[in-house]
Amino acid sequence: MTPTRKPVTLHRLRAMHGDGEKISMLTCYDATFARVLDDAGVDCLLVGDSLGMVLQGHTSTVPVTLEEMAYHVRCVARGNRTACVIGDLPFGSYQSSIAQAIDSASALMQAGAHMVKLEGGGWTAPVVRALVERGIPVCAHLGLTPQSVHALGGWRVQGREESGAATLMAHAKELADAGATMLVLELVTSAVGTEVTKAIGIPTIGIGAGPDCSGQVLVLHDALGMAERPARFVRNFMAEGGGITEAARRYVAAVKDGSFPETGTHTY
Repeated sequence: MTPTRKPVTLHRLRAMHGDGEKISMLTCYDATFARVLDDAGVDCLLVGDSLGMVLQGHTSTVPVTLEEMAYHVRCVARGNRTACVIGDLPFGSYQSSIAQAIDSASALMQAGAHMVKLEGGGWTAPVVRALVERGIPVCAHLGLTPQSVHALGGWRVQGREESGAATLMAHAKELADAGATMLVLELVTSAVGTEVTKAIGIPTIGIGAGPDCSGQVLVLHDALGMAERPARFVRNFMAEGGGITEAARRYVAAVKDGSFPETGTHTY
């Protein structure tokens, strides 16, 4: 139990980044798991639109609605005490206009999120800037962006080619300059993860992006060994025995001490 832990605020996240302390993040979708993960010391609870796949049985995140996201954010917020809660803006909730993005982000913040996350680069920089100017912290997301999986041609590693890596780097800098608080890097080569992390002044949170990111995130169900066909970057933290709280604590410890992800085993 960590009942005396101070709230993981934006100020605390910046301090951790400045001190070189790795940031631990797991997805979370309900009040019970929020309490368990918070007690285990997880820094950030990501209410991800991945719930469309792990909870609803869809083959992608695209069908998830804003109303469903707000519902799960409310559930997580009720169970959480100290972790930073991040809510995903789902597909179709921010692409039409900046006004739509503000309305959608406001709905998640009112539901209890401390920050919202959106996917993509280039066109998203003005959206990020508009949200930040209105007091809404933003976590950006580059690399494999699940909402665009059809446009990307499937679940493929990003940044292998020089042109793709250069575009990703340019987008990362634009998003940081626009005021993004953090940047998730998903399914990119370790080399790209390292270079982006060095180049921008905000924390990078990797998921299949190598060990040099400022922190790591996994889908909770994957970290608990529930994936039918786990991706290469996944480690089963239940494999050593014990309960869910012990597994979450092992995850936090492995992220903090740098033993996860392991180069060659969980990287590209």
